[in-house]
Amino acid sequence: MVLPNMLQMITFSKIFLSFFIFIIGGSIAQAQYTETINSNRPGASQGAFSVGTGVLQLEAGGYFGNDNHVLRKTDTDIYGADYSLRFGLFFEALEVSLTGAFQAESTNILIGGNDVEFNRSNFRSNTLGVKYMVFDPARDMAPDKPNLYSWKANQGFKWKTLVPAVAVYAGANFSFGDNPYLYEGENQFTPKFALITQNNWPGGWVLVTNVILDKISEPNPTYAGIVTLTHAFTQKFAGFLEYQGIISNIYADDIARTGLAYLLTDDLQMDVSGLLNFKNTPSRWQVALGLSYRLDMHKSDEYIIDDTYEGDRNAKPQQQPTN
Repeated sequence: MVLPNMLQMITFSKIFLSFFIFIIGGSIAQAQYTETINSNRPGASQGAFSVGTGVLQLEAGGYFGNDNHVLRKTDTDIYGADYSLRFGLFFEALEVSLTGAFQAESTNILIGGNDVEFNRSNFRSNTLGVKYMVFDPARDMAPDKPNLYSWKANQGFKWKTLVPAVAVYAGANFSFGDNPYLYEGENQFTPKFALITQNNWPGGWVLVTNVILDKISEPNPTYAGIVTLTHAFTQKFAGFLEYQGIISNIYADDIARTGLAYLLTDDLQMDVSGLLNFKNTPSRWQVALGLSYRLDMHKSDEYIIDDTYEGDRNAKPQQQPTN
């Protein structure tokens, strides 16, 4: 088993090297640093914008939930903690991250008229990844010139606002030892890719989409899509609605999430959220509470300012939250 794992690590190293060469060969984006923390929590999607160079950011939380499978007659209580460590590296459009979750489960199964309990716990996921924003409409598209003859034309709807910022993501899932969350025959190292878009609209509205290809080297890959709509009610308070669709031969689902986030300081955010799914094999619910904290070592005084809110046009939650 050691040799195949080493070959997988070499393959993923080549993928990451190619990704870095592509990034370095491209143009350097404008500053994405923000005066206030820019967190992906509490949703499951990630925004197109990075945290900014010199910013080390921790996003973590605890969750509790239940899965109930009507066909298997199982009832599972779930406890866990998820985390994301994000760092802006080299230049503003680039971000490296480590994301994952540790989970413990207690499952009751009805066998012969008696409830039998089974327990398992381990890292449910760990992924080391790189994100790079390849297109920003505020940077790459020329602004509209004012119409000197029509006030209505100046105030009317601009189709250009439908053009999103676009980022790409490449990562490697990894696991060590005998992990009960790996399916039988699943490799300990698998690739993960994502295409990310983000629209920032006036009034504190942000739309984020993620198209995800996960474990595509396996016989049973996972394809997922996430759509997140967030709204900043005030400079410090925001809410979100989210839909996630998952397609796989092993597990498929439709999940809805909602939650709130509150900015405690410029570098500290707290959040609360919950989820439900739309089937009974299993039916799922979950509640979560989390914090996001950044260690701001950014040296440049450049930052992007939104016309509607003070600070960054993609920051969350107080201006226009990404998730």
